[in-house]
Amino acid sequence: MSSNNTNKTTKKNHFFRNTMLVLLGLVLIVVCIFFYLGRQAPAVTQAKLQSGGSSVILDYRGNKVTTLGNENRQYTTSDQFSTTLKDAVVSIEDRRFYQEPFGINPIRIVKAGLHNLTHSGAPQGGSTLTQQLVKLSVFSTKKSDQTFKRKIQEAYLTINVERNYSKQQILEFYMNKVYLANGVYGMGTASEYYFGKKPSELTLAQAALLAGMPQAPNTYDPYKNPDAAQQRRDLVIDAMLANHKISQTDATAAKQTPINSGLLPKKDPDQDNDNRYVTDNYVKEVISDVKSKGYDPYRDNLKIKTNLHLDVQKELYTLANNSSLFPDNKMQLAGTIVEPDTGHVIAMIGGRKQGNVLLGWNRATSTNRSNGSTIKPILDYGPAIEYLNWSTYHYVQDTPYTYAGTDIDLKDWDHQYMDNITMRKALAQSRNIPAIRTLETVGLSRAKDFASGLDITIPDSAGLSVGIGADVSTLQVASAYAAFANNGVYQKPEYVSQIITADGMQHNYQSQSKQAMKASTAYMITDMLKDVIRNGTGTNAQISGLYQAGKTGTVQYSDKEISQNPALANSAKDAWFAGYTKHYSIALWTGYDQPEKNGLSMSEQQIPVYLYRRLMSSLSENVENTDWTKPTNVISENIITGTNPPVIGTSAVGTTKELFIKGHQPTLRRSNGSSSRSSRSNGMPSRSGAVGSADEASTSSSSSSETESDSRVDESSRIQDEQSQSSSSASSSYSTEENNQTTPDNQPDTNINPATPPNYHEPATQTVP
Repeated sequence: MSSNNTNKTTKKNHFFRNTMLVLLGLVLIVVCIFFYLGRQAPAVTQAKLQSGGSSVILDYRGNKVTTLGNENRQYTTSDQFSTTLKDAVVSIEDRRFYQEPFGINPIRIVKAGLHNLTHSGAPQGGSTLTQQLVKLSVFSTKKSDQTFKRKIQEAYLTINVERNYSKQQILEFYMNKVYLANGVYGMGTASEYYFGKKPSELTLAQAALLAGMPQAPNTYDPYKNPDAAQQRRDLVIDAMLANHKISQTDATAAKQTPINSGLLPKKDPDQDNDNRYVTDNYVKEVISDVKSKGYDPYRDNLKIKTNLHLDVQKELYTLANNSSLFPDNKMQLAGTIVEPDTGHVIAMIGGRKQGNVLLGWNRATSTNRSNGSTIKPILDYGPAIEYLNWSTYHYVQDTPYTYAGTDIDLKDWDHQYMDNITMRKALAQSRNIPAIRTLETVGLSRAKDFASGLDITIPDSAGLSVGIGADVSTLQVASAYAAFANNGVYQKPEYVSQIITADGMQHNYQSQSKQAMKASTAYMITDMLKDVIRNGTGTNAQISGLYQAGKTGTVQYSDKEISQNPALANSAKDAWFAGYTKHYSIALWTGYDQPEKNGLSMSEQQIPVYLYRRLMSSLSENVENTDWTKPTNVISENIITGTNPPVIGTSAVGTTKELFIKGHQPTLRRSNGSSSRSSRSNGMPSRSGAVGSADEASTSSSSSSETESDSRVDESSRIQDEQSQSSSSASSSYSTEENNQTTPDNQPDTNINPATPPNYHEPATQTVP
């Protein structure tokens, strides 16, 4: 019996010993892993602990543009913080701060874990104040970065910080590092910014407000969200009462204090940074982009390398704010410049004469205004080539048209009709009726699909009138036209190329690309859009020797709008120009924020064209100037002008060079003389700067109906022509008289006249019920 008891006791002892050995082994493994991963952690120095959490924004070359936050703050030492403010911070963030010898609170971590498992909504944090300091100094707050390895390293560095610095120093580092909205870092700086006081002079209510803000600075911003700020402040006061730092009387009195008591008017903390205003609209999009990637640019101490070309941005800003082109300070401008082959947004302007406003309304990304005829290549003619294999010579009808099911007649600016004209001419002369007839033939569904491939969403409620104007932004138009410039490949616009986190980790970003259309579609649209600048509605965009394509867009007022304000007669609501080369795509809009009060005169409608010309001229100075390469499935033929169906001429005389999809080109040929000249120019730019197709023969005059008039008229001639309303004016291409004119900066330029516009109106967008 005793032998059995002895055996049982021995077995128990063996089990206990084995269990202890296993546990000891596990502990040893955990310790080894802890130290192994911990030693791989980034070094945490006093400089890092004392540095701000503001992120630095760099341009594409790596040069500093600006910082997000007030870099010129004065570091505040512990003795300059009031005891009340310190007590408020510790009570709400980590009430056991002074009792945590290693800076880690296992009980708090367990409680937070259980809370998060049993409660939905915002997760509860288990980090101590020291852990938060380490996280803000060394690691990012991005959720995907909160890995097991990072948590181990965070704990390892927390223990080291607790070993090397006193509690007062740690609290000082933390109170100087936290972000408190409106570009302000550190509670000393925040005390001056919000209340105009030293941090030692704050009242209990003011100290509680600042102490509660770091958890969610923008949410608890007293300027933007006073109710949420007051609730958070009162929660801090309750925490101080529970932590026996204030009396009930003090707590009651502080809670009864209005949230705006002693609060200064909101001001700009970055008013001395000129780059910040020049790049403000771009920086706003960068902040949004960085947040979408999971980072907090105000708290993560990031280095953000962007695709911004600062020199181009400065030029765009200067043209917008200092150019004599604009008649007043109320007229607004929006513009975007992108690189077709990368999708990089290199410059952006979202307004002019904005004053000292930061992160204001960015009209460049706003979609509340119609883009007029710049939509035609996207919704009308692009889909016709893509899905129906139309040629540039395809005939379309410019004849009276009424929207189906309505009594709304579609008109052009001249109230004239050109009868049967080619798609090329319809686009170059921006005729509305052929565009809508083309969209009707293609079908809205397929047209929407085509636009969707360019990240443009047409609402289900849209009718056919969307084919002459859609609510899109300059960013969308510039990016869509970039796909025409890039052989049909659409690059999603990208602001950020690289993010370097505080621990030195690099994250690189590239634009997402997709084949939005066939290369043949892009080439044929480009070839027709060259004619817009050569002899169509965009002749004032001509740049000598440059291969380029573009489209004008004008939105005029409806009869109803003019009846409500007769002063708007003969003016336009919106004016656009979108143009591109192989290297850059630019979209520009001008108009008024209150178009019911102010419109654009004839000359003012040309402002986007002139701005484009200035920008593209500058951009193209140091890049290769080459024409687009014709895809192998595009056939170029000399078509005898006016023949329908098209007939190929055996010589170039009396012909126009047109493009066809292989397998859909004409086969009928006719002898038409022995001259070697055709009615459209060769691919090399002409003296005026217009650029022809690479496949075209040399130019000659033609008496056919397809040949455009070379005559140019001044403003007085334009008025006489409009009064006479002669039918011949409808088929003429007018430009500006160019002799003895000067540019807005008074520099001689014989190719541009900002004072006198061409004789051209684009029609108003009409809405179909």
